[in-house]
Amino acid sequence: MIKKERATQETQISISIDDKKSFKESQISTNVGFFDHMLTLLSFHSELYLDVKADGDNAVDDHHTVEDVGIILGQLIRELYTEKQSYQRYGTTYIPMDESLARVVLDLSGRPHLNFQAEFSKEKVGNFDTELVMEFFNALSMNSRMTLHVDLLKGGNTHHEIEAVFKAFSRSLKAALAPSESGIPSSKGVIE
Repeated sequence: MIKKERATQETQISISIDDKKSFKESQISTNVGFFDHMLTLLSFHSELYLDVKADGDNAVDDHHTVEDVGIILGQLIRELYTEKQSYQRYGTTYIPMDESLARVVLDLSGRPHLNFQAEFSKEKVGNFDTELVMEFFNALSMNSRMTLHVDLLKGGNTHHEIEAVFKAFSRSLKAALAPSESGIPSSKGVIE
């Protein structure tokens, strides 16, 4: 298990991650209900154990909490894959959520890039600002140094749209982190 913390004047965050999830249930508490739900799905579908504790300036809005969780989670994912002797590196997943359909393609390449093509039907799900989904994945992709393509191919209910994106990301991450017998997954012999 690896752990990172971040303390600023806007947030205090502690996150632990482990790719041996079987020993207990993840613990998620960000004070942002819908985001907690999405992180719980991320943990379940990636098969990563997460312990997330975040206390942010939610009286202002949820932006700093969501972005800072993305920063730390990205750093932890980077540490997870760079510590491995070998891994698949790539992940591609399509996920339907009723009427909605999302596709996520990622590369644990050491080269950070986000291409986010998802226009959500509404600006809010409950109290959650849907624009924060892109902020989260931007922070995560930059700090994990992954190339990440997120496409919402079909929409409808905004909750379903975002859930399809998170599940597709989680399954793609699971595939990319899976063991490989090929050594470092680069013809260069190194991923930096």
